[in-house]
Amino acid sequence: MSSLPIRDTKADHLLTGDNSVLIIIDYQAPQINSIASMDRQLLINNINGTIEAAKLYNVPIVLSTVNVNSGLNHETIPQIKKHLEGIPSIDRTSINSWEDREFVEAVKATGRKKLIFTALWTEACLAFPVLDALKEGYEVYMVVDAVGGTSKVAHDTAIKRLENAGAVPISTVQLFCELQRDWKRTETVPGFLKLFIETGGTAGIQFGFDSASKK
Repeated sequence: MSSLPIRDTKADHLLTGDNSVLIIIDYQAPQINSIASMDRQLLINNINGTIEAAKLYNVPIVLSTVNVNSGLNHETIPQIKKHLEGIPSIDRTSINSWEDREFVEAVKATGRKKLIFTALWTEACLAFPVLDALKEGYEVYMVVDAVGGTSKVAHDTAIKRLENAGAVPISTVQLFCELQRDWKRTETVPGFLKLFIETGGTAGIQFGFDSASKK
C-alpha cells in the first residue's frame, strides 16, 4: 500500500496549510464567562488545540479583540494568549469584525480564500463576519466545538443560519486530521498526536503511537 503523491496544497479543495487562514475573534473574559452552550474549559481546550494546529501546519492566524483600547474590555485571556505569542491583536469597536478596516485588510493580506473562523459569541461575533465573508466569495469553515453562544439555542440557531448561507461546520478533530491527511507526513506526526493529548482527546491515540513507533 502506498499513498498517492501530495496534491497541490494551494489548489486542494480540502484545507491545507497553504490555502487557509485561521481567524480568532474575541476570546476575552466577559465573552468566555457568558458561554452557556458548552463546557467552558472544553471550549478553551479546543480553541487552544485549533491554534496549535494552525501553528503546526503553518496556517496564518488573524487575531482580533473588541474594546480593549477603549478600556471597556481586556485582552485575550492568558490561557489562550500564551498560545498566540508574536501574533498581533487587531482591536475593534465593531461587533461585526468585517466592518473594521484593519481586520478585513489583515484577512485579505494573507491571500487565502479558505477562512477558518472561531469567535465568541456564535450568534454575533461569529455570525456577522461569516455572512459578510461568504457574500464576498470566501469559503468559510466554522470550528463548531471551539466556538460558543450565550445559550445552546443561540449557538445552534446561529450555526444553522450560517450553514444555510453556505458556511461549512467542522470540528477540532476533523481540522487536525484534514491538515495532517497522511501518517506518511512524518515531520508533523508527533505534533499531530500531541494535539489530541492536549485537547483531552483519546480516540485513536494509542493506535497513533503504535503506528508511529513502527515506522
